[in-house]
Amino acid sequence: MAEWSTVISLLSLGLILVVAEVIFVPGTTIVGIIGFCFLIAGVGLSFNYFGAEVGWILLGSTSVACGGLLYFSFTTDVWKRFSLKSSITSKVNEGELDQLQVGMEGQAVSALRPSGKAELNNQTIEVKTNGNYVDSGSKVKIIKISSNQIIVEPIN
Repeated sequence: MAEWSTVISLLSLGLILVVAEVIFVPGTTIVGIIGFCFLIAGVGLSFNYFGAEVGWILLGSTSVACGGLLYFSFTTDVWKRFSLKSSITSKVNEGELDQLQVGMEGQAVSALRPSGKAELNNQTIEVKTNGNYVDSGSKVKIIKISSNQIIVEPIN
C-alpha cells in the first residue's frame, strides 16, 4: 500500500507543479522542471514496483491527465479570479505641470533624498533633485520640467 501512495503522491505533486508553472509562474522553468522530475519519478517507480503493464497504464493516464489539466486550465475561466483585472493609467503630477514654470520657487514639504514632495504654487507636488539632499522646510527653485518630472535645487 505504501508503494501506491508514493507513486500517487509523486504523480499528483508533479501534475500540480506543471500546471502551476504554466499558469502562475511562467518563465521561471524551475517549477516545471521539478514537476516533470516528480512525474518521471512516479512513473519510473510504478514500472519498478508494479511491472510493465501497470507502468504503461500509469504513463498513459498521467499523460492524458497532464494534457487534460493544461487544456482545462487554458480554456475555462477558472484562473480569471487569480488575475489582475485593472491597470493604473494615471501618472505622477499629471495635469499639475500646466501652472508651473522654470524659476518658480517653493518649499520642500518632505526631505528630498533625492526625491520627495515640495509645495509649489500652493500645490504639493512630487519633485526630484539632481542628487543633492534637501532638508524639509528648505526653499527650492524649479530648474527643469520634463515629462512629468520636476527637477529642483535648493536656494541658499
